[in-house]
Amino acid sequence: MKRRSFITLLGGAAASPLAWPRTTRAQQPAMPVVGFLRSTTAAGSAHLVNAFRKGLAEAGFVEGQNVAIEYRWADDQDDRLPGMAADLVRRRVAVILGNTASTRAAMAATATVPIVFVTGNDPVRLGIVASISRPGGNVTGVVFTTADLTAKRLGLLHELVPKAAVIAVLVDPNNSDSAFVAKETEEAGRAIGRGILVVKAA
Repeated sequence: MKRRSFITLLGGAAASPLAWPRTTRAQQPAMPVVGFLRSTTAAGSAHLVNAFRKGLAEAGFVEGQNVAIEYRWADDQDDRLPGMAADLVRRRVAVILGNTASTRAAMAATATVPIVFVTGNDPVRLGIVASISRPGGNVTGVVFTTADLTAKRLGLLHELVPKAAVIAVLVDPNNSDSAFVAKETEEAGRAIGRGILVVKAA
């Protein structure tokens, strides 16, 4: 029951271990190991790690006692993610938790180990899942949609600074959703009669 709660906690979905491939179940160590894979830096993600540990503790899992966590940080160098994901798979982790970029690397590394993502982008448009209601495969996760709020943000800015004729938008070109955000912002700008200057800033 605890293992089921463990997977449910990570993905926000009732993913029973009975549904895992037999080869995956047979390889699970006595203490489940979580692969915590992120494209970011460890220093900038301390709050996420603390929240993750707190969530595990609330479900009865304490790091070092009945669950182990293998941390991997790409330090904003996405080209390091494939090797890190492959290493976690070789270590036979029970599940891999990641953000958008690291989830893609994990998907390329395994089709059997459960992968749980947390993203602010549309996972369907990114090709991570087949649909929100039925993700399919070995991938599930939590989505905090922010891109769809572009028009509302621009409308609020227009109310605050109504005389602004041109509005500049900073977009990180390394972000997988940057092209979509830029397009949505430009369309929202046209709707209120304002020029949009998209500036790429990594």
